[in-house]
Amino acid sequence: MTTTHSRLALTAPNKDLHDLAFQAFMLLRTAFTLAPIVFGLDKFFNRLTDWPLYLAPRINNLVPGTAHQAMLMVGVVEIAAGLLVAFRPHIGGYVVAAWLAGIIVNLLLIPGFYDVALRDFGLMVAALALARLATAFRPGVIPPASAEHAS
Repeated sequence: MTTTHSRLALTAPNKDLHDLAFQAFMLLRTAFTLAPIVFGLDKFFNRLTDWPLYLAPRINNLVPGTAHQAMLMVGVVEIAAGLLVAFRPHIGGYVVAAWLAGIIVNLLLIPGFYDVALRDFGLMVAALALARLATAFRPGVIPPASAEHAS
């Protein structure tokens, strides 16, 4: 049995910290803001890992310069994507999902990185969920009333 409160939460999201959908949105927004920025910055320092090892040779042959230079550009894109999620999550979620799709393709071209590709698939689905939730919490957007509440 669904309570009126939970039905209203699904049809009329608000920015109340007690709203479970808003909590999910904020968790995803925070994660997809911080992670791309941290990983993007680390492309310049290689403290977390040796990032050029994650560039498939086929992709490396397509991009100009060295694998390290390619990773520097990747870092810039990731920082920009994280900032986009912070300020426009309804767009940034889709951008991060598309970026992750590209990363997945790259990883599938490297034998032994299939587990990381699978993890990134899960992250891509989460980024899509963020984008969908973000549409409900956009400032100035009034969600449509359900048929049940319209009468």
